[in-house]
Amino acid sequence: MDDIKQYMETLGRAARAASRELARAGAAQKNAALTAIAEAIVREKAALLAANAEDLAAARANGLEAVMLDRLTLSDKGVDNMAAGVRQVAELADPIGEMTDLRYRPSGIQVGRMRVPLGVIGIIYEARPNVTADAAALCLKSGNAAILRGGSEAIRSNRAIAALIRAGLQAANLPATAAQMVETTDRAAVGELITLREFVDVIVPRGGKGLIARLLQEAKVPMIQHLDGNCHVYLETSADFDKALAIVENAKTQRYGTCNTAESLLIDDAIAARLLPPVAAMLAAKGVEIRGCQETCALIPVAHAASEEDYACEYLAPIISIKVVAGIDEAIAHINRYSSRHTDAIVTENHSFAMRFLREVDSSSVMVNASTRFADGFEYGLGAEIGISTDKIHARGPVGLEGLTCQKWVVFGSGQVRK
Repeated sequence: MDDIKQYMETLGRAARAASRELARAGAAQKNAALTAIAEAIVREKAALLAANAEDLAAARANGLEAVMLDRLTLSDKGVDNMAAGVRQVAELADPIGEMTDLRYRPSGIQVGRMRVPLGVIGIIYEARPNVTADAAALCLKSGNAAILRGGSEAIRSNRAIAALIRAGLQAANLPATAAQMVETTDRAAVGELITLREFVDVIVPRGGKGLIARLLQEAKVPMIQHLDGNCHVYLETSADFDKALAIVENAKTQRYGTCNTAESLLIDDAIAARLLPPVAAMLAAKGVEIRGCQETCALIPVAHAASEEDYACEYLAPIISIKVVAGIDEAIAHINRYSSRHTDAIVTENHSFAMRFLREVDSSSVMVNASTRFADGFEYGLGAEIGISTDKIHARGPVGLEGLTCQKWVVFGSGQVRK
């Protein structure tokens, strides 16, 4: 434990020093590093795929579940997408140094705000090796040093990617310690990272509920996080049938293992008899198990009775809970009780109800006539995201470059003194 503690403090101290250099770096220098990293990823594709194959072989031997194997896998196209993602970050506008809200005060001073990096960001993630490149790129462009702690199942892939990131930083005359990977797979390293208040400014966890729950209990460093994604789609009485069917199908069945997948469906009692059977038939054809309220079970013979836990559950599987509600008041109350504050959508042709839903549903993303699957940094035009935040302080929803910065007050004077 003493060795782990010393090792993590060494990483933290180096990251803090690197963050000072990054804060001085201009957009051109940061973009040069990102371009070099992207080129290296493409050039070393074969080596990355070979390292990933070793990780996959070890993971299968250890009995890693199918959904985690899917996240761990790097394909030929996946490597190309990783490089493209780094290039996209290079093309984004640099937020650092932007000044806004400048105004003169009666004293003659000019007051405004400047956007600056957070400093050192610790990213803790599981399985997905592409996060190593994505997170490093976003931190670099936003002027932050990164400490990357990936899952042990992806250690070989992450090491290979991290080596290319270091080389790209050095090619642009930036410190290689601006993006450091935690080389040990010892879980104690996580415990040390999340308590390094002297060196780490923010923790961004990207992983399962077990990881997030542990960090919520133990972390002393502030976090940008969400615990789970119990997302809802609500079909209001005026919903267009074709829109409703398409949105429910996409929100639930496009991918089952993502945090923006719909896990719960609400439908007004005025349209339940007409819309619920065809919606249920579509879900059944996709192999989705339905767990519903008493009214749902009466309309859909194959449905199972839903428990209280079902309405609050993030299944990450072909299962959905359905509840028939008496109208928008009950729908909003249900969502605000059971939702994980991630993403919730209404399907409606009633503008007043749409605006009520947007105002009153207390989630980080709220949608009208669109699939919850759009809750994503790339789809929102952020270029990429480092994660999703369901917190209400600093960053909320998909976190891109701006979410990895903060603003400080700046004052311009011409010799004024306070009287």
